[in-house]
Amino acid sequence: MNSAAQGRTPLEWDARYRAPGYLYGTLPNQFLESVAGQIPGGRVLMLAEGEGRNAVFLVSLGYEVTAVDSSVVGLQKAERLARERGVQVELLQADLADYRIEPDSWSGIVACYCHLPLALRQAVHRASVTGLKQGGVFILEAFSKQQLNYQTGGPKSLEMLMSLAELQTELAGLQFRHGVELEREVREGSGHTGLAAVVQLLGVKV
Repeated sequence: MNSAAQGRTPLEWDARYRAPGYLYGTLPNQFLESVAGQIPGGRVLMLAEGEGRNAVFLVSLGYEVTAVDSSVVGLQKAERLARERGVQVELLQADLADYRIEPDSWSGIVACYCHLPLALRQAVHRASVTGLKQGGVFILEAFSKQQLNYQTGGPKSLEMLMSLAELQTELAGLQFRHGVELEREVREGSGHTGLAAVVQLLGVKV
């Protein structure tokens, strides 16, 4: 997750990531794992990638991956994980409020639990649509607004949680192959553990 996610500062994320082990584990997000094959070959941008588990997974499938996060400590752990797995990931330390997504450049853009303040999220999603090549795929899993009823992670601000309807509006220009809100068990390290309310989306730039 990016340091802006869930309203935390870069220093707060650095402190969380300094804990032993990997806060969200080293295995890929289950939804991403299930749909990764739909990303065309080429370059993939990971938004708020944190400790690198999803980036390392996609590199293992043959994608050229750039991972952006504003936590220095998170990216150091991502570098370590990539080295242990024998793969290379381009790691960029930047806040998503400042990072410019290159237009028409990416075969895939992935946002797993990238919770941002509303205005920033809308801007990042618009830039993501512009950033995809024709046929490129945008993949997202995040906590839905119903997550406030659970105690299994995520922001405590309703604004930073997401609904499918909001996302479909923010990502106008994509054709949606998959879009659901559902309740599922999320087991991703100690950071995400237990029953949760999530939204999943996969859209293609046509």
